Amino acid sequence: MDAPDEPLNTLGASDTFQRASVNANPNTQSNESLSREVVDQPETGYERPLSASSPQESNPTVQGALERVHERPSSPDALTETDTNSERSSTEGWRQRQAYGGGQPGNAMRRIKLAQGVVLSADYPCPSAIQNALQPKYRNDLEAGSEEFTHMRYTAATCDPNDFTLKNGYNLRPAMYNRHTELMIAITYVCEDKFLLCRSLHSVAQNIRDIANLKNSEFWNKGGPAWQKIVVCILIDGIDSADKSIFDILATLGVYQDGIIKKGIDGQETKAHIFEYTTQLSVTANQQLIRPLDDSSTTLVPMQTIVCLKQSNSGKINSHRWLFTAFGRILNPEVCISLDVGTKPDYRSLLRLWEGFYNDRNLGGACGEIYPMLGKGWKKLLNPLVAAQLFEYKISSGLDKQMESAFGNVTVLPGAFSAYRYRAIMGLPLEQYFHGDLTLGKLLGKRGIEGMNIFMKNLFRAEDRILCWELVCKEGFKWHSRMINGAKAETDVPEHVVDFISQRRRWLNGAFASTVYSLIHFGRMFKSGHNPIRKLLYTIQAIYNVVSFLLAWFNLAAFLLTTFIVTDLSSSPPTGSNLKSWPFGSATPVFNSVLQSIYIITIAYQFIVALATRPQGQVATYLVSFCIFALIQLYFILNVLYLMKVVINDKLHTASGSSYNYITTFYSDIGDLTIWVTCAAVFGVYYAAAFINFDPWHMFTAYPQYLFVASSYTNIINVYAFSNAHDVSWAKRGVPKAKSVAEQLQSAKVEIEGNVNVVEEVDLTQADIDSRFEKTVKRALMPTEKAPRTIEKTVKDQYKDFRTKLIAIYIFSNVLLCVFVMNDSFDSLKFLGNSRRHKIWYFRIWMWATSGCFSLRFVGFLINRFRDGAL
Repeated sequence: MDAPDEPLNTLGASDTFQRASVNANPNTQSNESLSREVVDQPETGYERPLSASSPQESNPTVQGALERVHERPSSPDALTETDTNSERSSTEGWRQRQAYGGGQPGNAMRRIKLAQGVVLSADYPCPSAIQNALQPKYRNDLEAGSEEFTHMRYTAATCDPNDFTLKNGYNLRPAMYNRHTELMIAITYVCEDKFLLCRSLHSVAQNIRDIANLKNSEFWNKGGPAWQKIVVCILIDGIDSADKSIFDILATLGVYQDGIIKKGIDGQETKAHIFEYTTQLSVTANQQLIRPLDDSSTTLVPMQTIVCLKQSNSGKINSHRWLFTAFGRILNPEVCISLDVGTKPDYRSLLRLWEGFYNDRNLGGACGEIYPMLGKGWKKLLNPLVAAQLFEYKISSGLDKQMESAFGNVTVLPGAFSAYRYRAIMGLPLEQYFHGDLTLGKLLGKRGIEGMNIFMKNLFRAEDRILCWELVCKEGFKWHSRMINGAKAETDVPEHVVDFISQRRRWLNGAFASTVYSLIHFGRMFKSGHNPIRKLLYTIQAIYNVVSFLLAWFNLAAFLLTTFIVTDLSSSPPTGSNLKSWPFGSATPVFNSVLQSIYIITIAYQFIVALATRPQGQVATYLVSFCIFALIQLYFILNVLYLMKVVINDKLHTASGSSYNYITTFYSDIGDLTIWVTCAAVFGVYYAAAFINFDPWHMFTAYPQYLFVASSYTNIINVYAFSNAHDVSWAKRGVPKAKSVAEQLQSAKVEIEGNVNVVEEVDLTQADIDSRFEKTVKRALMPTEKAPRTIEKTVKDQYKDFRTKLIAIYIFSNVLLCVFVMNDSFDSLKFLGNSRRHKIWYFRIWMWATSGCFSLRFVGFLINRFRDGAL
């Protein structure tokens, strides 16, 4: 359970934070309310009163402006002329703040020497409130000449990540201070709002505090404070796509300042704007400012932070190239943890991830458990989509990844919460991974994204699958991957059918391509340094992946066949018997025919809609389709229960000659063992794994909803994904359409002073910095409404041929299976048997294949839990 963080009221300058946050938050009524904070603990969620304010020191520079801050209106609707949209977090307001830079007429100018004659890297004084909000023990114990807590460092990188080296004049503060970086935590950002950023960043700060508070650690307590061994890197994928309100949050923490970024240096375009600062501040997701109070264990420790603001949107793989190639080579971390914005690691989860690498020298990659955010009182479970996703996530982490961990090869290490040993992915794994970087397209030629076929482009949409595969099969090495039990993180999941379909299209097409790729190139595994036993395990896993792939491929036919056969069986008693069809008597066959027609028409319509339109334009269609398949699934389940009752009663009360022999004979032909093994495997494995993990609640709160949504996963999601396999546009979901702001930024002109290249800029006074900071804090803590998202999709005609062939094969193979099983036209071919035998053998093969996969998953799960000491 997370301990609460407490605000500080002991320093005069910190009153800037207090008054700004009071007046920016309409729910805050008085200064006294600042002494309370909603404790960030998922188990409780209660409020805890914090200690009273201590006497404040005065700071005339900042204190004189606080009266103006106190007059701040209590809601966005009450803004005055001086607090218009241009002064808030809007795009236009942000652009204006970059243009005038915060300076006043008559400000002095300063000249900045360029490193190597081309690199602009300079320190900028932090606002007084930030400097004075630091704990005294850090202010009084600064390294000689260090400006770590008093100045923010800005570097304009005009180079490619490959050229971000010490030789070329680039450096980072942790390396300048000769610190060893053990753990580098990366948070990748595209266009999310400030609340999601605060949620992730604050939870990371709490995890770093928990590491620093370890008392008996053999590692973290040696060679300097633990926080000096951890670096947090926020990777922002483009100025234009970013929500500008996040910059106010970053400025409030001291890791960003308006008005200093340079569009280019002497004609060379800036590729990334890099900000560095070590902060002891944090902002929670509910916009509460957290400051250090005392030396207790609840106080946040300093957090070395790097913000990498890329000038243009160029994708997540490019962001990782800045992380691993540019920053990784300078800092040389031991372990890199990757988080997506919005992911909230649980208490000590980052520590548990790191411990996995510390205790296993051959561990190259790892992940933790991700679970959906369910809201207060689990109210989001009322949404069947959220409940179904909860079940998926629980099965993925509690069963599938446990099995894969036993083999040593987790097929997907989710980018939202995963970790890699840096030296394990150096070399070929990263080289292969970076082939998907858009910015390297021309340089790599045919090996790059511009020279790839449609299949390979889909592969690189599953970037979190590529790197873990390349890691495990790295030639000459024996790196393996696994899931770390106890490392958990919470994330938000799609709650609307449109967002859900769009997300799963990317996932399914990427997973399809990566599965085929790994099977085709499986021979590379034998060139790795793994021992023969491990290679044998990988071979067994590959066979399992082939069977799972085939089952998934024919799921479209499987749902149709199972539904039709079961409903027909319960509604078609032998001619001449006195039995009535179930459940509607003589009307049942007619009802079933109508239902089956609706089923087929709805599936056919999915292809039409998926090929012709976007989900955003067919919201009602998809909602109705989900409901139709859910109702059919309900009817199917009722029929199964009826057949089970008939078989049990028949075996208990009659020896032979029952009127229900046509059902029990069909049951017996499939085989008692086949049916019971299948039931035990499909249902028993889920419940057994849930109870062994001491986490069974999803089986009661989410499994029922999943049963009703399951058929839609295949009939709607798979159909839409394959129908849009040609769409590999790299536009990010939710990126707003807007005029390019990056193009309107100012460039820096290089001048020669003696034999040195310099850049001239405004030298702000401390009063200017503090005045500007007050407005920044008000904007940062001001509640804002979420702007509506627009999603832009680019379809390239040259890829439609691949899409057409894929769909044709998918439809033809599934229809052929249905015809072969259901149609009695093949009865004339004696060697193939009759249609009844086809149905029986269909069930036998499908049930045993499914049972085998479930059994293997459970055995792998048990092995991994036994190895972890849980059994």
